[in-house]
Amino acid sequence: MRRTPILAAIAATASALLLVSGASTAQANPALAPTGAVGQPAAVTADQQAAVLDHWTSERMRAAVPIAELAGDLVGDAPAGPAPTVGAPTVIAPTVAAEPAEASLLAFPHSGGAWNAGGAVTQTAGRVFFTYQGQSSSCSGNAVTSTNGSTVMTAGHCIKLNGSFHTNWVFVPGYHNGNDPYGTWPAVQTFITPQWNASENINFDIGAVVVGTVGGQRLTDVVGGQGVAFNQSRGAAMYAFGYPAASPYNGSQLIYCSGNTFNDPLFTTAIGMTCNMTGGSSGGPWFRSFNESTGTGIQNSVNSFGYIFFPNRMFGPYFGSEGQAVYNTAQSA
Repeated sequence: MRRTPILAAIAATASALLLVSGASTAQANPALAPTGAVGQPAAVTADQQAAVLDHWTSERMRAAVPIAELAGDLVGDAPAGPAPTVGAPTVIAPTVAAEPAEASLLAFPHSGGAWNAGGAVTQTAGRVFFTYQGQSSSCSGNAVTSTNGSTVMTAGHCIKLNGSFHTNWVFVPGYHNGNDPYGTWPAVQTFITPQWNASENINFDIGAVVVGTVGGQRLTDVVGGQGVAFNQSRGAAMYAFGYPAASPYNGSQLIYCSGNTFNDPLFTTAIGMTCNMTGGSSGGPWFRSFNESTGTGIQNSVNSFGYIFFPNRMFGPYFGSEGQAVYNTAQSA
C-alpha cells in the first residue's frame, strides 16, 4: 500500500486536502462539549469474556493485521477544526514497582528500534487485538494508574473506526514473540472522546479501555500502572513505544523512539516526534519524564498518525481536557 501504515495523511494541490485513513480532520460538530466521554460496552459478562479469550488463539494473534492496512481512506478538509481545550495541568504518578534495569542506557534521540533496557514499560505496554469488519487486527496500548486498577490508554481509532466499534477487544501486556507473560485481558467497556465519536476528528484520537479481571486480579495489580498527565506544556523530550507490525517490523516485540517533540506544522494540533514506527504501533504510549533505568514515566500522548510526504515522523494527539475526561470516565467505571 502507498500510504503510511498507521493513519496516513497527504496534502493535495492548493486546497490542502488531508487524506487520513479512517479519520476526518473536519470538525463535524463544533458545539460538542470538551468534557465527557462516549462509552461502549464490550465483554461485560463472564461468559462473554470467556468467549473473547477463546477467540484469540496464538495463531489469530500472529495473523492480526495493523488497523491501517484494513481501513479505507477518507478525505476531509483542512484545517482540523478547534484545538483541544487546555485546562489546569494534571499529573498522576506511576504506581508500579520498578527495579533499576541492568542494561545500558539507550541512545537519545532514537528514531526507532527494539527496546532492550527492560523496566516497567515491558510490563505496562502491550499489544491490542480486536476484530475490525470481520478481520483480525492489532494496535498497541498501555496500563496506567487508575482508581479501578483496570484502565488502558490507547488511540480512539483502536476502539472505533469508520463509524463502528471494534469487537473481541483484548489487551496483552508485555507481549513478546507470541507470548502473553502477564495474561490476556478482555475489554469490559471502551471510551472515546465525543469529537472522535461524532466525526473521527484526528485532534481527538484518544481512547481508554476498562478491562476485566484475570484470575481474580486487576490489571495494575499484576503489571503496575504508568503515570498519566494532561494539559502540559508542549515541546517536551518524550519516549514513544508500540508494537509496529508493518514492514520493517512484525509486531513481535516492543519498539521505541525518543526525541524532542514538536508541533505538527501542517493540519492538526498534534505533537510530533522523529520516529519510524509503522502500523500496529497505533495507541502506544508517549511518555514525558521517562526514566530509562526503571522504565517508568508519565504518559502524555499516543501514537496516532503519519504523513506520506513527511517520512519517519509520528504524531500523537495533545492530551488536553477532552483526553482527561476520557481517562477520568474510564478509571471511575
